[in-house]
Amino acid sequence: MFIDTVPEERAADRLAAYYQQQRSVWGFLPNYAAAFSTRPDVAEAWNLLSATVRDGMDRRRFEIATIAAARALRSTYCTAAHSMFLRDVCGDEPTMVVLAEDPDGAGLEEQDRAVYRFAAQVAGDAASIGQDDVDELRAVGLTDAEIADVVFAVAARCFFTRVLDGLGAQLDVQTARTFPPDVLAALVVGRPVAQD
Repeated sequence: MFIDTVPEERAADRLAAYYQQQRSVWGFLPNYAAAFSTRPDVAEAWNLLSATVRDGMDRRRFEIATIAAARALRSTYCTAAHSMFLRDVCGDEPTMVVLAEDPDGAGLEEQDRAVYRFAAQVAGDAASIGQDDVDELRAVGLTDAEIADVVFAVAARCFFTRVLDGLGAQLDVQTARTFPPDVLAALVVGRPVAQD
């Protein structure tokens, strides 16, 4: 990390609760948690926003949109973490492998490909989105509410990746080890994995 952060053994009150919550979710304290050590209230707000967006839409679509956004934003941390969630939480290792091998999403089924490309475009240049981009999603079966959900997922990811990369958080070795070396190499799109 590029700033001085509060280590777990010195955390108190809201920060201690946040660290404990993160440890209970991951089984270890993820590196990104320290990025919020100066503002645990922001971490709490992020958790609420992220869960609200994620839980209000199809989980698999959320992960596909999030991976597209993370790749467009060159966030190794979020690309790898959400590839893991696509594989483990959604039970979709084949799609995770397709995205690792073909990061432009060309190997996806039509609807997933449209979502992936739209999400990457929103992350990379939201001002370039036009009516035709939205109509393309409608043409593959998404409702307006589902299109808005994709935008919400991408916009939320933009916040989180910028916090992590702006403060120097690196992907945890524990997460990195869950991937074969060739897949992990394809997921490193920005900062390298943390060292042991």
